[in-house]
Amino acid sequence: MASTWTMLALFALAAYILQATIRKKKNGRRLPPGPRGLPILGHLHMLGRFPHRDLHQLAKKHGPIMYMRFGFVPNIVISSPEAAKQFLKTHDHVFASRPVIQAVKYVAFEQKGLLFGEYGPAWRSMRKLCALELFSNAKINSFKSMREEEVGLLIQSLKQVDGGAVDVSAKVSSMSVEMTCRMVFGKRYTDEDFDEKGFQSMIQEGMDVSSTPNIADYFPYVGALDLQGLKPRMKAQNKVYDAFFEKIIDEHAQARDQGKTKDFVDILLAYMGSEDAEYPIDRSRVKAIMLDMLVAGMDTPTTTIEWGLSELLRDPPVMKKLQKELDEVVGMDRMVEESDLENLEYLDMVLKETFRLHPVAPLLLPHESMEDCTVNGFHIPKKSRITINVWAIGQDPNAWTDPEKFFPERFVGSSIDVKGQDYQLLPFGSGRRHCPGMQLGLIVVRLLLAQLVHCFDWELPNNILPNELDMTELFGHVTTRANHLVAIPKYRLHK
Repeated sequence: MASTWTMLALFALAAYILQATIRKKKNGRRLPPGPRGLPILGHLHMLGRFPHRDLHQLAKKHGPIMYMRFGFVPNIVISSPEAAKQFLKTHDHVFASRPVIQAVKYVAFEQKGLLFGEYGPAWRSMRKLCALELFSNAKINSFKSMREEEVGLLIQSLKQVDGGAVDVSAKVSSMSVEMTCRMVFGKRYTDEDFDEKGFQSMIQEGMDVSSTPNIADYFPYVGALDLQGLKPRMKAQNKVYDAFFEKIIDEHAQARDQGKTKDFVDILLAYMGSEDAEYPIDRSRVKAIMLDMLVAGMDTPTTTIEWGLSELLRDPPVMKKLQKELDEVVGMDRMVEESDLENLEYLDMVLKETFRLHPVAPLLLPHESMEDCTVNGFHIPKKSRITINVWAIGQDPNAWTDPEKFFPERFVGSSIDVKGQDYQLLPFGSGRRHCPGMQLGLIVVRLLLAQLVHCFDWELPNNILPNELDMTELFGHVTTRANHLVAIPKYRLHK
C-alpha cells in the first residue's frame, strides 16, 4: 500500500512540474478565458451529474469560447451559435479530428469507425463510401416498407394494452433495435441468439463501460497503470462484439455466394479487400462501422421519442394541435405513411423544439484540433479537445426567446433547420463531422412520433398531472430520461 501511495505522489509531482512547463510555453499567447483551476485536476472538480448544465453556468461568466483543463487535456468549450460557426465552419478543417479515447480504442476496433475515427484519407474515403452507398436516398427508400412494418407492429402491440399503462421507453427501444438490425444486418437478433446476457444487454454493457469516466483519458501518462481496472472490461467487451460481428460477416458471405444482397453489411463486404474498389476497407473497419450504426440506430430515435412524447404529455394543447394536423392531412381511417411526412409542418416544429430542449448528445462528440489555431483572437493549442455544448446553445437567450419554454410555434415562419447550416440548432452536428445518417434518423423519428400521436390519445397513469411528470435527465453518451416514460394509450382511429 505504501508503495502505491509513493507512486501516486511521485506521479503528482511529475505532473505538476510538467503542467507548469506547459503553462510557461504558452506564455505570450492569449488563451480563451476560463475559471481558475486546481493543480493536477484542472477543472474536473467543477463537473457534476449534468456536465452540460455545469458548463452552461460557467460560460455565462467566462464567455462562449471558454478554456478549461481536464487533467492534462486542454478543452475549449463552445456555448453560442456564433462561436460554434467559427469552429464547425470557418476553421472546420483544423477541428475535424477526434481525440484518442481509451474506451473507444479498445471497445470500438481501434477507432476505425465513422463516429470516432481520426481525420485523414482513410476516414474521408470511408465517409464518402457510407454517404454514397449506405445513406443515399435510394438505399434509405429501399427500407421504407420495412420501417413502416416495424412501426406498425409497435402500434399493434400498444393497441393490445387496451387502456392500461405501458412502458413507452421500453417499447420504443425494442422497436428501434429490431428496425436497426433489419436495416444493418438483414434480420432481427433476439436474446435467444445469445447464450448469456442477451442482445440488448450485450450492447448496453458496451455503452456502460464506454460511458464510465476514465482517469486515463485525462491523465494519459497513467493510462498503462489502469488504476480503475477498466481495460480488462473494455477488451472483454470487444471480444463479445468481435465474435458477434464475425458471425454476421460469415452469414452474409454465405448469402452473397448465393447471389443475395439486401442490407448495409452486404454493401460493406462488397468493398472489403477489393483492390479494384475505389474505397477498399478491411475487416476491422467493417466491424467498426457496423458497431457505429448499431449504437446510433438504437439510442437516437428512442431518446428523441421519449423526450418529444414527454413534452407533449406535459402540454395537452400542443398534443391536440398536432393531432388536429394529423387528422387533416392523414385522416382518421388509416395510419401515417412516410409520404405524409413532408406535409406535416407542425410535427416538424414539435421535433425541432424537442431537439433544441433535449438534444440526444448535449455535448456533441468531441472534436480535436490538428494544429495550433487562432479563433476570435484566442490561441487554440494543437491537441485541444473541442466541446460543442449544443444544450447551452439551445438555452442561449440571444438566439431564443424564453429558451426554457417548450414552444413549437417559435418556428412558425422560421427557416431554421436541423441539418447543420443553422448554428442555433445542431442536434446532428455540422461540418465534416455532421451525422452521415441524419436523413435516415429524421425519417424514423418523424414517422414514429407521428404514428404514436395519430393512433392514440395519451394519459399519464396514477392521476399524475401533466406538470407533475418527472423530467429528470440521465447524462451519458446520450442523455435519456432518468426514469422510463410510462403512459396510457387509447386507440383513436376509426379502424
